[in-house]
Amino acid sequence: KIMTIIKASHFDGLITTILGYILLAGALIVCHALASLVKFQRSRRLLGVCYIVVKVSLLVVMEIGLFPLICGWWLDICSLEMFDATLKDREQSFDSAPGTTMFLHWLVGMVYVFYFASFILLLREVLRPGVLWFLRNLNDPDFNPVQEMIHLPIYRHLRRFILSVVVFGSIVLLMLWLPVRIIKLLFPVFLPYNVMLYSDAPVSELSLELLLLQVVLPALLEQGHTRQWLKRLVHAWTFTAGYMLDLHSYLLGDHEDEDNQPDNQPNNNNPPGRHNNNRIPGLGEGLHAAHQAILQQGGPVGFQPYHRPINFPLKIILLVVFMCVTLLLASLICLTLPVFVGRWLMSFWMGSAMVHELYTAASGLYVCWLSIRAATVLLSWMPQGRTVIMLKVHEWTLMILKTIVVALLLAGVVPLLLGLLFELVVVAPLRVPLYQTPLFYPWQDWALGVLHAKIIAAITLMGPQWWLKTVIEQVYANGIRNIDLHFIVRRLAAPVICVLLLSLCVPYTICKGVTPLLGVQPEMQMLVERRIYPFLLMVVVLLAILSFQIRQFKRLYEHIKNDKSVHTLISF
Repeated sequence: KIMTIIKASHFDGLITTILGYILLAGALIVCHALASLVKFQRSRRLLGVCYIVVKVSLLVVMEIGLFPLICGWWLDICSLEMFDATLKDREQSFDSAPGTTMFLHWLVGMVYVFYFASFILLLREVLRPGVLWFLRNLNDPDFNPVQEMIHLPIYRHLRRFILSVVVFGSIVLLMLWLPVRIIKLLFPVFLPYNVMLYSDAPVSELSLELLLLQVVLPALLEQGHTRQWLKRLVHAWTFTAGYMLDLHSYLLGDHEDEDNQPDNQPNNNNPPGRHNNNRIPGLGEGLHAAHQAILQQGGPVGFQPYHRPINFPLKIILLVVFMCVTLLLASLICLTLPVFVGRWLMSFWMGSAMVHELYTAASGLYVCWLSIRAATVLLSWMPQGRTVIMLKVHEWTLMILKTIVVALLLAGVVPLLLGLLFELVVVAPLRVPLYQTPLFYPWQDWALGVLHAKIIAAITLMGPQWWLKTVIEQVYANGIRNIDLHFIVRRLAAPVICVLLLSLCVPYTICKGVTPLLGVQPEMQMLVERRIYPFLLMVVVLLAILSFQIRQFKRLYEHIKNDKSVHTLISF
């Protein structure tokens, strides 16, 4: 029966391999104990090293593979009502494509874990060092996960793994399952989200999800203003909760009170010997403290003393309850407001037609962000007078128009051409037989082109110095406020668009204009039309490799010739 269940899971090979590694680790433990009993030192060391390798490998699989997969499946199960789906639908999807389903759930779980870790890092910058003592600090220079995997025993790793599953699962229940139930109770017609648009375009939902996760969310969360807003919001919540529950010293520390006190008045919260604990770390505390202060640039690390109020455990419980209520309300707002605004905007364009909720959520999220940003900017301009406001409105209008032109070129035309080229070079030859006609979907090609453009830009910035990297770095350095439309169009957009258009038009001209003049058969002409794009790409890649090798040989020849000349002069 166990073997039947394992085979029904479609991953019998993987499960068998993991069970084999577990049995191998148990056998190594037994052999290590026997070697220690009979005092075979070399065998004991060798068996110990083998056990450590197997142990670290299994723990890495659990941390990076199993844990995000559990989070992804739990997120999917808790959000079934949001998409009007059932467990039977997920079971059918898993039976039809088990590998793809598991990968997508693992990807969603990894995104969830990543953003949760990012939020914890932001909390560490706001809260007093030592409040989050039960969570590992990724900014700690002494934190070494591999060393922990080696030294800590298995039962501690299992206990930490189970605790992490419970914490992450409880947060999903609090911020996803419970808000969905409340939304269905208060707004019955708001749910479900419309994400199942059955169309002929393959993997359209997948491309939209990747576009949202890789472009929309990072573009919002990586903005300095968004991060600062979130940080200020967390600080305001912590400040309010601290003074309501008399936990200000516990949550934020006493450094703010110390900074506001005169120098001749002592601080009653800290003893005299610890008066400088919350000031600039490292001064007057030795070389080790100064070194730690240098390493703590990413956020405060360590511990700061605090004042313990009366009924401290009860107040901590009330703080946790207040935090849960706040997270619940924040989740309700995030699940309803962007989608509601996006649906309202899409109704002007699409009417009563059903629109994928990723479009509505993304558009609503951007509109909310732009509204908050515009409100904060106007509030900062109000004290400067009407003349300054009109001047700044003129400058910002000009900047917005330039940004729209640049966005149309770099985020519209370039991704569309890049996605269409990828479709012709890779997807169509692999997916469509010769006797069938490939169909192209502009929105699908544009969505995939955005992802490809982002990957190419990242690889270019990490690669060697050449003209494209120099131009992209210059555009990044200028930013949006100092945007140079003439420079971007002349040095970046025009060359890239010309190269992409040549890559699309030259093969088409050859197969449609040159091939018929040679008098070939229709079958041969069809073969040329379908295979000319990957063939020319292969030719270009081979020519680039050949040119690179020729330059390397020339450089080697010049180096050898210079060395011979130097030896000749020395011998002379």
